[in-house]
Amino acid sequence: MQYFEEEQRFRQPWIWAIVLLSTVILLVVFGYGLIQQLILKEPFGDNPASDTGLIIAAVTTFVLGGGSILLLYIMKLTTKLDSNGLHILFFPLRRRDIPLNDIARWEARTYRPIRDYGGWGIKVGRRGWAYNVSGNQGVELEFTNGKKLLIGSQRSEELSAAIATAKRDNAGNPSSS
Repeated sequence: MQYFEEEQRFRQPWIWAIVLLSTVILLVVFGYGLIQQLILKEPFGDNPASDTGLIIAAVTTFVLGGGSILLLYIMKLTTKLDSNGLHILFFPLRRRDIPLNDIARWEARTYRPIRDYGGWGIKVGRRGWAYNVSGNQGVELEFTNGKKLLIGSQRSEELSAAIATAKRDNAGNPSSS
């Protein structure tokens, strides 16, 4: 039985502005450098690289810049709760499956992403690990071993209630572990 499902993506305009602007600036600088040194035959910079070195640096920058944009576009945090447990997929980087019996306590809470965890993404902070993509709402889990994990959610109260229902429905069910 499925109790909860949520998919979140990095769609904050300010994050996109930073990534796109920095990538465009690098592309313009290296594009200008390639034209100046390879076509106009004027050295690019005070201590110019060889033509091969400049080409390698430019191609690497283009690939990394484009890769960053693509990664940010395809990344998503999917949280699913079913009778087998809590399933977290931070695509394409990490998957984590948590049996219901491993969850000792949980609480929907407001947190400070930058102060508590150093921002958004897969982070570790003074309160434990966090998987989040936006906002400041989530559900903090405490496991039977005492470790904690915060799952960012735009529907944190609903996720917390779904965990309570799933744990109640599966109490004493050995197949839920």
